Amino acid sequence: MREEARAYEHGEGVTKDPAKAYALYCAAAKAGDAEAQYSLGWMIANGRGVPRDDAVAAYFFSLAAGQGHEPSRQMLRFVGAPTDKTPECLRDPPPAADLADDIEFSSEEQRRLAELVKRLAPEYGIEPRLALAIARTESNLNPRAVSPKNAQGLMQLIPETAVRFNVKKPFDPEQNVRGGLAYLRWLLAYFRGDVALAAAAYNAGEGAVNRFLGIPPFAETREYVKRILEFFRRHEHPYDASVTEPSPELPKILHRLSRVRS
Repeated sequence: MREEARAYEHGEGVTKDPAKAYALYCAAAKAGDAEAQYSLGWMIANGRGVPRDDAVAAYFFSLAAGQGHEPSRQMLRFVGAPTDKTPECLRDPPPAADLADDIEFSSEEQRRLAELVKRLAPEYGIEPRLALAIARTESNLNPRAVSPKNAQGLMQLIPETAVRFNVKKPFDPEQNVRGGLAYLRWLLAYFRGDVALAAAAYNAGEGAVNRFLGIPPFAETREYVKRILEFFRRHEHPYDASVTEPSPELPKILHRLSRVRS
């Protein structure tokens, strides 16, 4: 797993994919591999495909250093004290059945569309639970939904977003889901894996998030973000930094959020 992760991290023989690298390193680190723990610490300390967080990086360096890994011990001099919370990467995920158990389907069509979302999400580096949270909150899994602002289909794409992500038939479930996932992948890269910011932007637009330096003060958007986080249960998501440059306002946004969340 570690060697495969390294290949995806550096694009050696495969397409470079930081999200896949991170997931594979996590699995190897959880199994106790010191080199994988060090590589995770390095990715996190440098913000390589995941949000930068010195305390979390220090957690992984500490694990490896505890096994006698000298480079990790050296890195602890630069990142400071480790967090006292187990990183999400090492926690046991909810049982797969929870994805279905958390939703009451009113029809067989809803269940079938949920399976479509879950199947397509990994192709875009999106965790199925987050993709399903967006689809459920946007349209309640209704492929024919149209909002007062003319957002259309399962993932509620406005016409401009549909054009932007090459969706020619917004009421075709697969085209719509692919467009929504492509947009969500872009937002996660733009906001460097911050789920709340990406969700707020999906609802109100990335321009509004930049303008307000965080979640816009709209009741609808705040409730939307709350619902996404309650279902997804995490504030961070791996992202592919090669998709887009980060928001130019991100340093200001993260500084503001760090004070609020602390």
